[in-house]
Amino acid sequence: MPVGESLRKKIERQVLSISGLALGGIDFEQPRGDAGLFGPDTVVWQVHGDFSTMLCGGVSALLLQMLHPLALAGVWDHSNFRQDMLGRLRRTSQFVSGTTFASLADAQRLIERVKSIHLGVTGVDAHGNSYAASDPDLLVWVHVAESYSFLQSYLRYRNPNLSLAEQDQYYREVARVVEGLGGVNVPTSVKEIDDYLERMRPSLRCDERTLEVVRLLKNAPAPSRAAVPVGKLMIWSGIELLPQWAQDELGIRFSPLIRKGIDFSMRRIASVLRWAVRNGSWTRAMRRVGRLP
Repeated sequence: MPVGESLRKKIERQVLSISGLALGGIDFEQPRGDAGLFGPDTVVWQVHGDFSTMLCGGVSALLLQMLHPLALAGVWDHSNFRQDMLGRLRRTSQFVSGTTFASLADAQRLIERVKSIHLGVTGVDAHGNSYAASDPDLLVWVHVAESYSFLQSYLRYRNPNLSLAEQDQYYREVARVVEGLGGVNVPTSVKEIDDYLERMRPSLRCDERTLEVVRLLKNAPAPSRAAVPVGKLMIWSGIELLPQWAQDELGIRFSPLIRKGIDFSMRRIASVLRWAVRNGSWTRAMRRVGRLP
């Protein structure tokens, strides 16, 4: 095997080891012809099909979500993410990639499973306010923080020329998932998302637990020693993607030189990963629907 091909396969194995594919349980190539929840011609397939931007967006989404006291409390009280960051990454990745790219039956099964899990995620936050993961308003917050972050990462590192109409279409499409989970009154356009985030800002706050999440992310494990620098770059890229007001809330500052360095490095790493990863969820789903051999 040529050296270049050997290196490519090694990188691909490490990338897929931290994705939802590592958990198994979903055959993205079956049944043949099944378009799933969305299908190959949707914007959501386009946006969610780029692993590099999705990982950066996922980091940004988690930090944005954790600024909501009730979302933070639910994760803090009912998740083992502090002990198993890679496990949480794989589970989140499986849900996002499965609902996007898997068959319709598998996507619906994932949604129903998460709905069932949410029923047990209840409690009281640090300020004495009760929370429930099944609360429609909280579901919408988690969804908006996630979809907004994924799209911002895609626009930054993959396709800055995605039109406003296509961005609106992305929000309309991806809303189907949170609506399936029980979310209502979901914002479904760039303007509605921007207005929603502005309305939510007064209810967001950063406390010691939020800062602990930031610390944990900065020190998140990588699948190998060689992957540590790339993993750290991905995390810092995700942090830098946050809206400026969210960075301010977290007390994070980047100099213009650091921002340029992150942007330059991330673009090049993303190109390498796109070259290396040739059998991810998008590729397998495209084979299922007959778009790839």
